[in-house]
Amino acid sequence: MESQSRSIAKAVSYRILGSATTALIVYVLTGKATLSMGAGAADIVLKIGAYFVHERIWDRINYGREAKAPEYEI
Repeated sequence: MESQSRSIAKAVSYRILGSATTALIVYVLTGKATLSMGAGAADIVLKIGAYFVHERIWDRINYGREAKAPEYEI
């Protein structure tokens, strides 16, 4: 199981990259730096929360994980 702090760190680093991409796309399409920065900032705030919730839900789902071997005491 992943710790909550690890999930948070992953969410933040992923969102910085994703939000910078969003800001760049908005800038290329509109040529407006202020709009671009606003879109990037909104993207960070909204999607960090969504990603964190997504990670925590998937941490509870066993799909695709290998079963742990039982531990025996010797």
